[in-house]
Amino acid sequence: HISVYDLTIESGTAFNRWYEPGENPLPSDDTTAAMYRLTRQILTDAGYEHYEVSNYAKPGYACRHNQVYWHNQPYYGFGMGATSYVGGQRVSRPRTRADYATWVTELVTRQGIIDHPVTTSEEALLDTLMLGLRLAEGIELEALRQQFGDRPVHTMMKVLTPHIQKGWVTLEPLNTGQESLSSGRDDNESPVCSPGQQIRLTDPEGFLFSNVVLSDLFSKLSDSKLDDSPQAET
Repeated sequence: HISVYDLTIESGTAFNRWYEPGENPLPSDDTTAAMYRLTRQILTDAGYEHYEVSNYAKPGYACRHNQVYWHNQPYYGFGMGATSYVGGQRVSRPRTRADYATWVTELVTRQGIIDHPVTTSEEALLDTLMLGLRLAEGIELEALRQQFGDRPVHTMMKVLTPHIQKGWVTLEPLNTGQESLSSGRDDNESPVCSPGQQIRLTDPEGFLFSNVVLSDLFSKLSDSKLDDSPQAET
């Protein structure tokens, strides 16, 4: 199993204090993209499957721990700065010892009651897209329909249409190996989607431009009414 990430220098870290961009600049975006493509070629030629944006594994060795996150499944986190995802709600713990000690004291005083933030349908959909599209297998459209309704899926496909035309996103039959609808459309209509289909980012170009695709989805879906009820009609 091999994980491959771009170096990100975070503010407040020792690396950030040591880093001197004038003397040792980070690679340009073009160089980084070329490195990403070359890494994919080398590892897939060596028998590794590119199963997630930044992760490769020999068949049968994909990380089960990380796939819990990508499939948006529940998990518990313990200790300072830890996060949990339980009952469709995300909770984070304080990051410093003093704040964490205060949090534990208050928790004990309140006899173990924890206030969970309410997760909206919009937030759940965006989480599902952000995490699921990181996987090479993508997301099954019927599962999205069953959980969120027809209208969000229709809006999503309209947003994805230009990215499908660019070859960054593909709409294809689920696990059949049939021809995908990844490019070649000259109109502005959304591809027709039906049960038994999935969307996924192409490899490597779709993975490289995943932030662009997700930004468009977040922008448009956040502006849309995702409720399928009659009150949402305009």
